[in-house]
Amino acid sequence: MSTRVIAQASSRPVGVDELKRAWNAVSAGEFRTSPGAGWGPRGRGTAAEEDWTPADGEHTIAVIGCAGSVGASTVALAAGLAAAAPVRVIECCSVTASGLAAASTAELGLHPTDWRQGKRDHVLLERASEVLAGVDEVPLPTDAEHDTQLTILDIGWEAGQLLATDCWLAEAVRTADQVVLVTTATVPGMRRAGVAMDLLAGHWQPEQITLAIRGPRRKKWPRGLEHAGGPAVRRALDADRCVEIPEDRELAVNGLDSRPVPAPLISAARQLLEPQHLSTDTSESA
Repeated sequence: MSTRVIAQASSRPVGVDELKRAWNAVSAGEFRTSPGAGWGPRGRGTAAEEDWTPADGEHTIAVIGCAGSVGASTVALAAGLAAAAPVRVIECCSVTASGLAAASTAELGLHPTDWRQGKRDHVLLERASEVLAGVDEVPLPTDAEHDTQLTILDIGWEAGQLLATDCWLAEAVRTADQVVLVTTATVPGMRRAGVAMDLLAGHWQPEQITLAIRGPRRKKWPRGLEHAGGPAVRRALDADRCVEIPEDRELAVNGLDSRPVPAPLISAARQLLEPQHLSTDTSESA
């Protein structure tokens, strides 16, 4: 008597890209080992189930935009260019929201961990290669290549959403060496900065948070702007825990690309490194 094994047909076609991801997951040991084991949308364990610990000697700076299009990726890249090597910038948002997609001067291809890598001067750029539906889908960072690595996390998610999600990225922000909040010199920008500072207050002391404010020089701000963000922002301003990020019209129109980042922007971003006592480099200029 012969025994027939009847396989249930798939309810949908399987694309070549999905088969490749499945094969990469199996090759890397990222496969289901027990009933009910968690799988993410890319055939791997979700980031909420995984932990990331910086290497010994690795410094981390978390850059968080208080709202969309405030220039957080620009500040993160400028800080990386201002820092001495070795340094990398990890853009943690979905591929559909990338601000660094055209910022590399040399593309290095897709890393097995799903990060698309590129280089700009001495800075390694890593950005997501797929659409991410939530913070918990951000893949774990690659291993640091150097013992004294500076890693700048360009968060790319709203602070409330980030801190409400149980994932490696939220924990990385809570334990980072420094947090930089990027906003604009506008009333809405200051209000959003105040909300973000209040959210972070449970994890950070005020002196550990720096404001990067894009717009005109502070002495040219309209009356009342300094008070628009509430007590937390006002205390940061009074304590000089803010860096003025100059506007650049060409950059505002074209976004980040392979052209040099304006020197005044790198000079301003260099001030963000001073609390960490990191050495700086002036290798890129306009």
